[in-house]
Amino acid sequence: MFVKFAELPVFNQDRAVSFYSENLGCTVARDTPYAKDGWRWVELKLPGERTQLLLTRRGDDEPSDKPVLVLVEDDVKALFKRLTAKKVKIITAPKDASWEPGVVFAEFRDSEGNRIVVSSS
Repeated sequence: MFVKFAELPVFNQDRAVSFYSENLGCTVARDTPYAKDGWRWVELKLPGERTQLLLTRRGDDEPSDKPVLVLVEDDVKALFKRLTAKKVKIITAPKDASWEPGVVFAEFRDSEGNRIVVSSS
């Protein structure tokens, strides 16, 4: 058993697809019409993973105050160096997690104002 997709609230699907493709290496697994107003069913595939991100409609474009997604990346510091170079808004620079020795974590905002955590495990 595995999780097929996790919902990721977005305001602008095209902007989100560009952000996740350019910054995290995601690819579009599905992009089909979904609603009469032009909203689409868009699933993004994370590199090397079975679980995908489903871009759901966000109620507003206010930045999230709590994390909406936690990703695991072996080299958090290298990823954040790349994100910083691409002018991605960094919330918390990579640092050691107080709750688990040996784990590094950091946070950034995606193109839709979502707060995303990246952890080394």
